[in-house]
Amino acid sequence: MKHIFREYDIRGIFGQDLVEDVVKKIGYFLGKKIDSDYVFVSYDARTHSPTLHNWLVSGLNKAGKKILSGGILPTGTNYFANFVPLCLDKVGRVEIGGSIQITGSHNPKEYNGFKITINKKPFYGKNIYELGEEVLKSDINIEDNFDVIKYDLKSQYVDFLANQFSHLQKMDLNAVFDCGNGAAGVVLRNILEKLKMKNYEILYENPDGNFPNHHPDPTEEENLKDVYEKLKEKKYAFAYDGDADRIAFLDRKYNYKGDILAYFFAKNLKEPCIISEVKATQVLYDEVNKFGKAIMYKTGHSNLKTLLYEKGCDLAAEVSGHIFFNDRYFGIDDAIYATFRILELIDKGFDFVKEYESLPKVYNTDEIKVKTTEDKKFKIIDGLKKYLQENKEKLGIKDIIDVDGVRVNFENGWGLVRASNTTPVLVTRFEAKSKEDLEKIQSILVNILQKFL
Repeated sequence: MKHIFREYDIRGIFGQDLVEDVVKKIGYFLGKKIDSDYVFVSYDARTHSPTLHNWLVSGLNKAGKKILSGGILPTGTNYFANFVPLCLDKVGRVEIGGSIQITGSHNPKEYNGFKITINKKPFYGKNIYELGEEVLKSDINIEDNFDVIKYDLKSQYVDFLANQFSHLQKMDLNAVFDCGNGAAGVVLRNILEKLKMKNYEILYENPDGNFPNHHPDPTEEENLKDVYEKLKEKKYAFAYDGDADRIAFLDRKYNYKGDILAYFFAKNLKEPCIISEVKATQVLYDEVNKFGKAIMYKTGHSNLKTLLYEKGCDLAAEVSGHIFFNDRYFGIDDAIYATFRILELIDKGFDFVKEYESLPKVYNTDEIKVKTTEDKKFKIIDGLKKYLQENKEKLGIKDIIDVDGVRVNFENGWGLVRASNTTPVLVTRFEAKSKEDLEKIQSILVNILQKFL
């Protein structure tokens, strides 16, 4: 069971890894770490999420917490609960000490897990590993106790976003939205209708944990087939993962990844400070640094969120579509909120195609994953890093960035090898100014990597 306690969250297969005894203990020991009497809990569309909710709540109740339960909600809405006033009848305003979102995100439907916020900060890394040790060595018996205070955070969230984007009232969207039968469908139409927006279509809006139409992971092209079909009629498309903390944005010409979206947003901010990850295109850093500040950091939503708070930057972004707005928002990855920031650009007449095509042309690969083992993956990175440093001049390496794995910069491009924090794989990605340079860089690093596998 130790493997379910991961760098950014807790995740495993329902009924195999996430069993009643373990989940109740997770609730109990998390409850002991939350200072406030109150904690907020919600879940995604997966068929087993309500069962996990009851087990988790039993543990939280055993720890003496009062649980506000929001039912099915996107993960961004769960995070939102930590930053706004929550008011109860007869009690008034209450302060929550944290929130737990039950979600399998974009994983296959048999998976589920927990994304945790305590004191407005992500609960991750060594804190999760220590929680795992407590859970696995404990023999505490926790009885069923499903008592919760039902809380309508959905209405509060819908009203908040409708108010924030009231200047977009009655906008002609000419857009399609693909909710993928995930949690996005719980709130999206309500906000669009409240803003009286026109000319849009929503695909697969109803939450269904069997995901009957396609898997809710918009980073995979095969899951965007229906969106591409609809783009024959509509000008823009938006798609979401299962818990709606990642967004894909497309028009008839391009699918804009998260790092490119970060550039678009930065262009519309005054003296922007942005953060992205080691997988992001070098173009983002080079171009933003001409009119603002761009910082490269570790992959992972918890890592980026934490540095965003520390540096006070305007936004952070992952290539996969996690976008964190600290400008006018709470520094959380909320794909629904990001949707309306994109619509805001559309309303301003921002020309996505023109802006994208004006950027320096580069060629890059998608993420290429190399299977290994949990025991070996970080040792491989250490060995690779040492070898590259020792042979830097011979290989024509300009510099090596080791903030997360090794990102190796050559004269005309770069290559990345990093250990995934969530699965037993090495993640590689390559980028260059020409196809020939791309092939050369990829060949150099792949051949060296083979020595360590």
